[in-house]
Amino acid sequence: MLTNKPLLIQATGRGTRQMCGTDKYGFPTRHRSRIQIHKGFQTGDIVKAVVTAGKKIGFYLGRVLCRASGSFDLATQNGRVTGISHKYCQSIHKKDGYSYGF
Repeated sequence: MLTNKPLLIQATGRGTRQMCGTDKYGFPTRHRSRIQIHKGFQTGDIVKAVVTAGKKIGFYLGRVLCRASGSFDLATQNGRVTGISHKYCQSIHKKDGYSYGF
């Protein structure tokens, strides 16, 4: 199907091979997890979060930043929202190496 409206996309890549974080001298200070998928989500997925309890009640749509603990951050149009539980998130689009404009 052809449209007159172009897609607003930006190439973000698929990941990194960096296995540890370093300090300003180049010495390793922290370990990077080998596991990419946490609670069924991966950093870069586009999710919809409907939060019904707690301090951050509301509807959020954006790119997810995953943590192993299940407490995610969402990068929305209005900025970053921190501490959203994985229980409130529903996947809309899986990570494919692109960032889409909403």
